[in-house]
Amino acid sequence: MVLQTVKQVLQKRKDVSGIILHSDRGFQYTSRAYDDMLHQVTLTPSMSRKDNCFDNACIESFFSHLKTEALYPYVNLDADQVQRRMEEYILFYNEQRIQLNLNKLTPVEYRRQLAA
Repeated sequence: MVLQTVKQVLQKRKDVSGIILHSDRGFQYTSRAYDDMLHQVTLTPSMSRKDNCFDNACIESFFSHLKTEALYPYVNLDADQVQRRMEEYILFYNEQRIQLNLNKLTPVEYRRQLAA
């Protein structure tokens, strides 16, 4: 089922180079077939190392916020609406949503401050 889902995405979006595909460590995501498929289409896999749940803690936290703030409050969204909500939320999260653990800055502001 996972391979079929990735293939469906690839039919809709031909150029996926540079895209990171995050998953958990389920058997289907650690299979040779899944790994081979991702490398053939230049998708980069992302998952925690074995027995280390902190590797992807930041993205897991983001997905939690995305779901609870941008998707779960809305019922019966079609695929286009979900796509739009996700795109809007990513912009909001990075450019407007203040993070307490980033000294009350947005992620973009925090990165700019670090780079200065």
